[in-house]
Amino acid sequence: MKKATTRAMLGVGALLLAITTLAGCSNGADAGTGSGGGGGDASTAKIGLLLPDSVTARYASADRPLFTAEVKKQCSGCSVVYANADGDASKQLQQAQSMLTQGVKVLVLDPFDGEAAASIVQQAKAKKVPVISYDRLINSPDLSYYISFDNEKVGQLQGEALVKALKAKNVPEGSGIIMVNGSPTDNNASQFKAGAHKAIDDSGYKVLAEYDTPGWDPAKAQDWAAGQISKLGADKITGVYAANDDTGGGVIAALKSAGVSELPPVTGQDASLAGIQRILSGEQYMTVYKAFKPEASKAADLAIQFAKGETPKGDTTTKTAGGASVQSTLLDPVAVTTDNVQDTVIKDGLYEVAQVCTSQYASACSKNGIE
Repeated sequence: MKKATTRAMLGVGALLLAITTLAGCSNGADAGTGSGGGGGDASTAKIGLLLPDSVTARYASADRPLFTAEVKKQCSGCSVVYANADGDASKQLQQAQSMLTQGVKVLVLDPFDGEAAASIVQQAKAKKVPVISYDRLINSPDLSYYISFDNEKVGQLQGEALVKALKAKNVPEGSGIIMVNGSPTDNNASQFKAGAHKAIDDSGYKVLAEYDTPGWDPAKAQDWAAGQISKLGADKITGVYAANDDTGGGVIAALKSAGVSELPPVTGQDASLAGIQRILSGEQYMTVYKAFKPEASKAADLAIQFAKGETPKGDTTTKTAGGASVQSTLLDPVAVTTDNVQDTVIKDGLYEVAQVCTSQYASACSKNGIE
């Protein structure tokens, strides 16, 4: 009996040891692969930031550093996991999947393709990870929040400024303009275009040709513009609607390469450093300043709230292409010309005077009162 009892006790001990060991292995695997949504300490949360491309200057110079700084300001123990899709929707999906595997608690996603990115939202939802659609709207009913600007108003500001510039130059009605729109995969671009047409279509000026720039690529905008200059003749292009500063820069380069000495008015958007410098030097007429600091700061604040398990409400709601209502914050854009560079991007600290007024632009800065 003693031997039987001893063997039984040894068997029970071995079984308990095996169970304990298996439990330890299971816990260790969970910690390594982690699901972002459930549990964990919000004070050490990982927050994913996914940006769409590298050709748009604002993402590296403004959005990423401003967002990261605000996250750290509000939560010193939190970390930002960053990735840029480089204009590739498939790459962005892989980046998002990697972040979900790493255990991010929130995704802040600026989609390269607003339709394709819906699958990212779906996969995040399965892991109970909220997704904030940043700057560009994703066509998904499962979004947690959308933060951007009134994008149709952006286009309207651009179109109105272009018409105003043409009239100020006494360009006769019936004269032609070309339109260089944003990427066909960007929901915002369609809104910019719609707003611009509101201002241009009834202005008396004629749209000679129109182009949706794949991936917002300035080189593609430049190539298309060069083709139109050859086809139409540079003298027939009396104005240029460009959806952002980078595509506008491409068109300006094409015009200069064609030997155009007096450039037509060219619009832009994003208040990029190069765009501001071109405005001061007279090569570009205007840009639209979308105050990146409040946008990035608000996105970071929302991400921290979601990481804590809160469900913030927006100032308004926005309809996706599929008809879903999304809690939203829409900020106001501002048109910038030589008249208000000082009172906008300089005053707000987007750029230091020394950044703008390099030796090449010193005289232009002096002429326009930048100090």
